[in-house]
Amino acid sequence: MSAAFLRIGTRGSPLALAQAYETRRRLAAVHDIAEERIELVIIKTTGDAIVDRPLSEAGGKGLFTKELDIVQLAGDIDIAVHSAKDLPTQLPDGLDVGGYLPREDVRDALISPRAPTIAALPRGAKVGTASLRRAAQLKRLRPDFETPLLRGNVQTRLNKAEAGEIDATLLALAGLKRLGLAQHATAVLEIGDFLPAVGQGAIAISVRTDDHLTRTRIAGILHHDTGVALAAERAFLHALDGSCRTPIAGHARIVAGRVVFAGSVLRMDGSEAFDDSREGTVADAARIGAEAGRAILDRLPAGVLAVKA
Repeated sequence: MSAAFLRIGTRGSPLALAQAYETRRRLAAVHDIAEERIELVIIKTTGDAIVDRPLSEAGGKGLFTKELDIVQLAGDIDIAVHSAKDLPTQLPDGLDVGGYLPREDVRDALISPRAPTIAALPRGAKVGTASLRRAAQLKRLRPDFETPLLRGNVQTRLNKAEAGEIDATLLALAGLKRLGLAQHATAVLEIGDFLPAVGQGAIAISVRTDDHLTRTRIAGILHHDTGVALAAERAFLHALDGSCRTPIAGHARIVAGRVVFAGSVLRMDGSEAFDDSREGTVADAARIGAEAGRAILDRLPAGVLAVKA
């Protein structure tokens, strides 16, 4: 049997596998080879094993990437496929983001058997979520809500909502679409009302810094505009030194050849939000995001931004 054309590292969750399969399909098509020549290597991560507490209490974003990083640095996989919003702002020495696939819908979706909209949910409704950002944004709109921890994969969360264990939950529409579950969305939340997480809807591909062959092989599937948007968003997060322990939202898009960015940091209880928006040239994407982050940082009262451990 011939050696694999490329080895893709991925987590084993249904969504992670859907993203890895999408990457493999695109690679096979661009190189006109059979998909079977591209090997999937499934790696269990620390984040997959933690279901009893928020990831923010267990170490933050790196929980879904650390084991993949180790295997990749050892040379046992060529690329790793990640949800961009799971990536730390700085990858380990020897790895960087090679690029991104075309971005899916960045919006959040309401899942509820109780009400067609957030406004229609009953007073004191339990809206389960594992996201500090979503919890803070919900409480900013409806301080009466309870936001109990809801962990597990997408189907598990859907099941708990539909079984009535909670009144509602919010999930990324991109994940629902990639899993063929978009029909479960009760309502789609517009970006102006619910600014998404940095990187939401984007699939990132990490590569070894010195692996020029692999960079050449993935070049044909990378999406320029998504890369520009993520440069702004990740620079914003980096300027804030943001982790999973602070509610942070950020989104960039390309409009008529210019980068339009909006970012927000919220108090955990949603009582206050600190926002910034700006735009500029595509070449200045990272600078725009960083400036927005620093502008918010300068206005934040003590104690709003959790310091990384």
